[in-house]
Amino acid sequence: MNATAAIVSKVWSFCTTLRDDGVGYGDYLEQLTYLIFLKMADEYSQPPYSRKVGIPTEYSWPALKAKRGAELEVHYVTLLRELGNKPGMLGSIFTKAQNKIQDPAKLYRLIDMIDETQWVTLGADVKGDIYEGLLERNAEDTKSGAGQYFTPRALIRAMVECIRPEPGKTIADPACGTGGFFLAAYDFLVATHALDKAQKAFLKHETFFGNEIVASTRRLALMNMFLHNIGEIDGESSISPNDALVASSAKTFDYVLANPPFGKKSSMSFTNEEGEQEKDDLTYNRQDFWATTSNKQLNFVQHVRTLLKTTGRAAVVVPDNVLFEGGAGETVRRKLMETTDLHTILRLPTGIFYANGVKANVLFFDNHAARREPWTKEVWFYDYRTNIHHTLKKKPLRFEDLQDFLACYHPRNRHERKETWNENTNPEGRWRKYTYEQIAARDKTSLDLFWLKDKSLADLDHLPEPEEIAAEIIDNLEAGLDSFRTIAGALA
Repeated sequence: MNATAAIVSKVWSFCTTLRDDGVGYGDYLEQLTYLIFLKMADEYSQPPYSRKVGIPTEYSWPALKAKRGAELEVHYVTLLRELGNKPGMLGSIFTKAQNKIQDPAKLYRLIDMIDETQWVTLGADVKGDIYEGLLERNAEDTKSGAGQYFTPRALIRAMVECIRPEPGKTIADPACGTGGFFLAAYDFLVATHALDKAQKAFLKHETFFGNEIVASTRRLALMNMFLHNIGEIDGESSISPNDALVASSAKTFDYVLANPPFGKKSSMSFTNEEGEQEKDDLTYNRQDFWATTSNKQLNFVQHVRTLLKTTGRAAVVVPDNVLFEGGAGETVRRKLMETTDLHTILRLPTGIFYANGVKANVLFFDNHAARREPWTKEVWFYDYRTNIHHTLKKKPLRFEDLQDFLACYHPRNRHERKETWNENTNPEGRWRKYTYEQIAARDKTSLDLFWLKDKSLADLDHLPEPEEIAAEIIDNLEAGLDSFRTIAGALA
């Protein structure tokens, strides 16, 4: 067993021990984050690096390691609170930090385990793999709700392959979760380009910009990036805690890759005059938005467009309602097709997200300078939903499953695309284009398009597996329940 596998195995087995004490993956991940960060800070403070990382001596790694028992627990709690008040990356990692390991003996064992490894000299891919593995397991723990911040890595990788980011360009994600898009873009850039010194520095310090309003998720994203060699231990945080939708960004970017949170409404809780908790739908009054709405996804689509440079390109995961909803939805679709080249829509199957009942799509669009006639001439659709069945456990989405879509998308020159659908010779083709005129003539300018026949309705001999049918029924019921909750909330 090599050294890497040994570390991974140790990290995992200890998590199992702690689960018996009621410490979930998420809590374990947070404690690992604090402790690995402290240990790396200690390594960086010594030669040959000799960096000033901003951690006072009394809260350093050696000081923590010297404590035992109740004294260790008290010291650790104080350390977390004090470091959370520091500026820069340090404060961002430790903001609102709490100790979730109540047994000091187990906390000491965890400190001891982390102490055995030299983290700074460990390969970025090794550290990254350990951490990504933990994040994925955490997402699978559906009760914790962590899955909503985790986009399937196969889908992220395919989106990055389509966009093909180039060195020296900026990449933003206004709802970055645990940083999946950043890491995939980083890996793509390193794998496809022989980067020179300046390009490597740009990639490390100036490429990525994100927003994440949930403190614990932002912490995981920063650590995930840092372990993958993005950012500096004594630098500034590249992920803002601010709600991206509140105001327009001062900067614009070359690429935006995002999977904004699902859930229809943005709302904030407040206490009314009678002292009761009330929820108020948030509508963002932004001059640079085409439509004012409390639908979060439509707001994110509008926001993403404002983040792009005039030559910027975007790939965004959106739920089905963005494609067909009337009112503000129609306005947003029309404006998106007029001001950008909305050239591709990938229709995704159910059963690939950790959040239940989600029917999603990926919109690919390129921004342009303003002009009179619409920039969108035709929209290419790839239907990876009809007659496709995935489940998270038995048949998860893999990168190989999206190879046909990637071949059709033709990332190196998308102007050389060819339809696979043909009314006469291949009515089962999944790749088909519609002209701007065809879409503009549809009711509400709907982009909710399908042309393939659902085989399970006609062919009883080739039904999906029973658990796939059951999962799909659950997905549909959950999606319906969500809609009813929205209606009930609006009526209340």
